[in-house]
Amino acid sequence: MRLTINLPEIPPRTSEVFIGEGLLKRLPESLEEYLEGRRAFWIWDGKVWDEWGERLTEEGWPGRDSGYVLLFEASEANKHLQAVEELASRLVRAGADRGSALVAVGGGVTGDVVGFLASIYMRGIPHCQVPTTLLAQVDSSIGGKTGVDLPEGKNLIGSFQQPRVTWMDPLILETLSRDEFRQGMAEVIKTAMIGDEVLWKYLESHGDAIGKKETESLLRIISACCILKARVVELDEREAGHRRVLNLGHTIGHALERVSGYQLRHGDAVAIGLVAATRLSVQLGEFPAADLTRLVRLCADWGLPVKIPRSFDLDEVMGALEADKKRIGKKLHFILPVRIGEVVDYDGLDRRDLRRILDELKSG
Repeated sequence: MRLTINLPEIPPRTSEVFIGEGLLKRLPESLEEYLEGRRAFWIWDGKVWDEWGERLTEEGWPGRDSGYVLLFEASEANKHLQAVEELASRLVRAGADRGSALVAVGGGVTGDVVGFLASIYMRGIPHCQVPTTLLAQVDSSIGGKTGVDLPEGKNLIGSFQQPRVTWMDPLILETLSRDEFRQGMAEVIKTAMIGDEVLWKYLESHGDAIGKKETESLLRIISACCILKARVVELDEREAGHRRVLNLGHTIGHALERVSGYQLRHGDAVAIGLVAATRLSVQLGEFPAADLTRLVRLCADWGLPVKIPRSFDLDEVMGALEADKKRIGKKLHFILPVRIGEVVDYDGLDRRDLRRILDELKSG
């Protein structure tokens, strides 16, 4: 017997993103439109709560005594299944059911963990995102990728769960440290390299304004990154092919993070990965050497590293690359730039060439 079950798309199949100054104040009222009567449980990065909880409670957000606010330690070391299980148990005790929804308030770890939890809690409930770091605003909160880490690698357990709505207010970045801010700038540089030469030129000419967190400049770079990523995700939501372009710098970057025991920050690792991928492209004759110099200079302007730390074991880095989830069969897909604003998916990489580039980045 053959039985075919035709499954229609389950609405909603859109994910709204709002970017603007002052959105935080209007958020509780706006939330009602997207949750359609569902009870919202707000899961905060505890450190973000310490900075913003009292201020936003005064603006009408639920407080700690409401029963709808949960705090957790949002760190890469805590981005694992046990943290998801603990949050799920706390939701059950708080009364969350299939008619509830989650709101993630925090950076990339918070968004990844809460999005994954929403995708499996009671077999799936909606969630919304309030990204509070530049990295989350320009990258991780867009596109629906969620997940947690395994000892063997980063984000190896996860799901695709599009948020109902994402709110981005540059005001929340005012308390972001310089180190956290530069982590996000690595993703901004990556986005420009992938497909926005205009954004690249803006980064080269408006570094001071961005560094001062001037609202107009922040809105400019956040909007540009979100527009490009949204365009890519619409073409390939589940990374069947085209969406891999967003992995520029991440293949080596994730391997470096893993070898460091996640002590190397994500943006720093991506910056090294960007330089490595670009040097590979120069070596293959696909990318102008002069533009590699521009990339190194732009990374240096933000204090982003462009060399592999000398303490790293390159054999371990190569081993981590082999375990990367982006590997398909025996092929390790690499996204390589061919010019500023254009990349290609390259799967014919000779591992000896890759090892040579890693040696150069560590010694030179």
